[in-house]
Amino acid sequence: MKAIDIADASVQTLHFADDGATPNSRFPVVLYHLHIAPSQDTASAFEALFSAHCWTPLWRGGIFDYHHFHPNAHEALGVASGWARVTLGGVSGQTLSVKRGDVLVLPAGTGHRCVESSDDFQVVGAYPHGQEDYDIQRPDSAAHRQVLARIAAVPGPRQDPVSGVVGAVMNQWR
Repeated sequence: MKAIDIADASVQTLHFADDGATPNSRFPVVLYHLHIAPSQDTASAFEALFSAHCWTPLWRGGIFDYHHFHPNAHEALGVASGWARVTLGGVSGQTLSVKRGDVLVLPAGTGHRCVESSDDFQVVGAYPHGQEDYDIQRPDSAAHRQVLARIAAVPGPRQDPVSGVVGAVMNQWR
């Protein structure tokens, strides 16, 4: 088995509407459930996978426990260890569970926060080439109009951070 086996991956897409404070995106969130070898250094494997597909891995850590989004960058979050409950889409969004081997691909503007996590929870955060200088914004109805303009200017990624394919799910982002 390869370090990260994408052949048998399951993929979900999730849509979140603009709530007037958290812009979210017209593009779907993509959630991959990947098969990871038990002894694999998952963080390093995600860094190599993302790098190979034109996404720059910038950090390892947790997910902030407050609602936030990135108005100038798409984000891939590869769960390297542990588990968490994460709310996507803002205050009235959806809370879901993620675990080691899952990857969330968040289009610019998508609200997210960690509700709870295991002590060993760690993700690798990666961004498409050219979007490494990401901003962190909290939902704010007063700044909403300006944020929407910034999000609209963010180019789609050249490749899917997991499969490397330009097409399929990533075509929905064009």
